[in-house]
Amino acid sequence: TSRAGGGPLGGSPAIGAAGLVPAAPGAAGTEGSGAAGRSARIAVKKAQLRSSPRPKKLEKLGVYSSCKAEGACKCNGWKSQNPPPTPPRTDQQSNTLCELCNSAHRDHVTHLENVSEEEMNRLLGIVLDVEYLYTCVHKEEDADTKQVYFSLFKLLRKSILLMGKPMLEAQDSPPFEKPSIEQGVNNFVQYKFSHLPSKERQTIMELAKMFLNQINYWQLETPSQRRQRVPNDDAAGYKANYTRWLCYCNVPQFCDSLPRYETTQIFGRTLLRSVFTVMRKQLLEQARQEKDKLPPEKRTLILTHFPKFLSMLEEEVYSHSSPIWSQDFLAGASGGQIPIHTVISAPPVARPLYYSTSPVSVDPSSGSVSPARKTASVLEPNPVGEKRKPSEPLTQEENKRPRVVGDIPMDLINEVMATIADPAAIPETSLLSAHSARDEAARLEERRGVIEFHVIGNSLNQKPNKRILMWLVGLQNVFSHQLPRMPKEYITRLVFDPKHKTLSLIKDGRVIGGICFRMFPSQGFTEIVFCAVTSNEQVKGYGTHLMNHLKEYHIKHEILNFLTYADEYAIGYFKKQGFSKDIKVPKAKYVGYIKDYEGATLMGCELNPSIPYTEFSVIIKKQKEIIKKLIERKQAQIRKVYPGLSCFKEGVRQIPIESIPGIRETGWKPMGKGKELKDPDQLYSSLKTILQHVKSHQNAWPFMEPVKKTEAPGYYQVIRFPMDLKTMSERLKSRYYTTRKLFMADMQRIFTNCREYNPPESEYYKCANLLEKFFYTKIKEAGLIEK
Repeated sequence: TSRAGGGPLGGSPAIGAAGLVPAAPGAAGTEGSGAAGRSARIAVKKAQLRSSPRPKKLEKLGVYSSCKAEGACKCNGWKSQNPPPTPPRTDQQSNTLCELCNSAHRDHVTHLENVSEEEMNRLLGIVLDVEYLYTCVHKEEDADTKQVYFSLFKLLRKSILLMGKPMLEAQDSPPFEKPSIEQGVNNFVQYKFSHLPSKERQTIMELAKMFLNQINYWQLETPSQRRQRVPNDDAAGYKANYTRWLCYCNVPQFCDSLPRYETTQIFGRTLLRSVFTVMRKQLLEQARQEKDKLPPEKRTLILTHFPKFLSMLEEEVYSHSSPIWSQDFLAGASGGQIPIHTVISAPPVARPLYYSTSPVSVDPSSGSVSPARKTASVLEPNPVGEKRKPSEPLTQEENKRPRVVGDIPMDLINEVMATIADPAAIPETSLLSAHSARDEAARLEERRGVIEFHVIGNSLNQKPNKRILMWLVGLQNVFSHQLPRMPKEYITRLVFDPKHKTLSLIKDGRVIGGICFRMFPSQGFTEIVFCAVTSNEQVKGYGTHLMNHLKEYHIKHEILNFLTYADEYAIGYFKKQGFSKDIKVPKAKYVGYIKDYEGATLMGCELNPSIPYTEFSVIIKKQKEIIKKLIERKQAQIRKVYPGLSCFKEGVRQIPIESIPGIRETGWKPMGKGKELKDPDQLYSSLKTILQHVKSHQNAWPFMEPVKKTEAPGYYQVIRFPMDLKTMSERLKSRYYTTRKLFMADMQRIFTNCREYNPPESEYYKCANLLEKFFYTKIKEAGLIEK
């Protein structure tokens, strides 16, 4: 791996759609390389080993365990503390003699016979980390790095022998300097930008998060490289920090049996000073080189605001009198602290922002991977390579339909619609606007022909199409790289399975993302299997636009339900796409067709055939503009000043509210005076809101549940008709309260019972009075009784 400082190939991390997206340290940009590739391969090996039979696990652990045979045998599975020239050979049978001490192999594992499966899986994880570090020791050329690898190698070996947890022994433990880099950047934002308006301050916070993420994923240069570049620098201090960074931040990325920390949380200004100048130069240089690849909405942020941000921060980093590095900075700061946190998920490998793990089930305790069983079903063949076309605009006849039904005059509607349709009347959405749709950039790229969408699949009855086969291989590579926890063979099998299809996203003739799915027309649903976009093309709205195209494709084929199993990383993405845990498909329809995965959440999405999903955000945007214009016109009318009332000077005692000039123009309508709500749903909603407010009140605690006999002796002899808020909630849920009077009677009974049983000076009595007053306030606000 390259150690020239920076990200891929020793350069800065790749600049992606969300700004400067951190790349995995040392990643060379090819599948399976770098920290992401290493972590993926190790994770798969661990999962496979943990799913092995117990005898197989014992054989593996026996090689690394000390001999328990009688006598003075000191065999620890290795001939010496130094690594041998070749890896140890695992015995195939438990009764085979150990090649080092000539005792039976089972003598090495007698201490593991009663160990739990969970503990054995933990030890096996350390074993694979030991083997990987062994490889690193022999491949690493840098002496300082090699020494650290070897020390960690010995530490993990010792942990297996002693069956303990790896604990790094050092004079100092994290954090190594206070305030941390993260706290210093927080202080910098507070110090320099707390006076800005909320929107501008949010932009600064976004820049700060981008910068902190760069440091967390930055590949430090080795001490020898740094000595050549900066001969007069504090070599000993940098070497100490480099060693700490390797042990606590870098190596744990691919050896997860070691505890991992974020660089920005355990290091401070000293480390930041050693990397800032080079890091700033490389980041800005790559930003300029890749400016044409940046999405429009991020271009100004990265090319204009980010350089200014870094220049201002540089002054504070190298200044000897900057207050942001003071321990008591917050005590003298004006305003509150602006929290900026950078959290790295574990294991910290390059991962797409959204993906589904339907094809495999990963047991968190054992890490075992079990392939999903698929039941054959009737699948209607669809044309291979069918191209997805952008949605057609509304026809002229559809445009003539009245868009608003109600008391708004149609001439006003037509006037507003003419304003909305005028490009000059509506300015383009700001590139930094937080209100722009997620798929807006992707939709514009599709219209310009930059990207294309195709539904493709393998076929056993048609002549292979070379282009489609190449796309399928590209999809297999994207899924394998972005979903590192899945076996590559499994991904390949499903992508090339004729029963599965993939909506592929094509850019410049190559695949950059897709959604693999299987349709079950007879059951009325489709299972989404894989969903991923290549890491350097993420956060451009491609994921949302992909899903919208998939929805329209299924509406065309009259399948209106999606099902998928999502792991913890994918749930957020699917929620944004309209999925929820409330499954609309009857269980009998999908049981046996889609596997029940452990550690994943079944989510579903019901499609509305009337919605043009790929243009939905545009429609919503237009609707918002219409409402905004109508509100502006309404407000202009409300601002009209009417002459004051003079009737009271003439002796009139009272007038109807509706006779006040301008009152009706505000939208005011006369309300019934404590009348019963005739609509049951409206009554239920009002009572539910009131009951929630009452239960949330600070004085509601004595009345939340029925009184227990053990806590109040003789209570049920005194109180003949007990009542509590839990019982009222159950009655409300069962639609018992058909009138407001029934509801009010039960609530009043709670207060009356309390005052009847408890003395006036008691705390319960006081709570009843205060809660009763609050209850009647809410009843009046809801218009259920006269004020």
